[in-house]
Amino acid sequence: MQEIIEQLLILQDRDRKLFRVTQELAHISPERESLKAKAASTQGSLDAAKLRGKQIETERKQHDLEIEAKKAQIEKYLNQQLLTRKNEEYKALTHEIEMAKEVIFKIEDAQIVLMERAEAVQKEVARATTEAAAAKKLVDDQIGRLNEREENFKRDLAELTSSRSQLAAVVDEPTRNRYERIFKSKGENVVVSVEHSACGGCHMKLPPQVVTSCRAQSEIITCPNCGRILYFTRDMILTAAD
Repeated sequence: MQEIIEQLLILQDRDRKLFRVTQELAHISPERESLKAKAASTQGSLDAAKLRGKQIETERKQHDLEIEAKKAQIEKYLNQQLLTRKNEEYKALTHEIEMAKEVIFKIEDAQIVLMERAEAVQKEVARATTEAAAAKKLVDDQIGRLNEREENFKRDLAELTSSRSQLAAVVDEPTRNRYERIFKSKGENVVVSVEHSACGGCHMKLPPQVVTSCRAQSEIITCPNCGRILYFTRDMILTAAD
């Protein structure tokens, strides 16, 4: 019976390692996506700044077209003034010219504001470009290390899975089935020691007859409280703790 317990302990150790490697692998993908999102965020800030710069440039060109249109109107009105002989028409055209000039002045004022905004956006684009490049390099490095870790874990997982199959095959089927049922319900602590006459899994005090049976090693003994498989060695403390 001691041999079976030793086999189960070895199998349990392998299952614990498998569990940890599986958990590590499960965390890598979300971590990688988080890093990508971080890089995308800085790139998004850069793209947004560039878009604002393009919008300002489009608005500036639109103002240039409006100024050219008003200047063409003024030229037209001036030519009409040269042709008219009526004082009222001359005054009306003068008024239209003044109105067009006033619109031009307002547009030019708006262009000054746009120039100031364009300078601010250029600085923002420069800053965002630097930040995005730095973030991309950092993220690429981190993802590279993550990918390397992932490959190592996958290799470990394959090796552990293979050896686990070999270790499990050594254990007789009924005992292995019992072990695996407990593993699914209780987690990685299936085969536990007896300390101070208590179960090493649930830590509940064991009846004296259970402790005696466990020491006899004539059969597999399970904890009456949690169902875990119990074992002992000579150097274990079997007396109840105060």
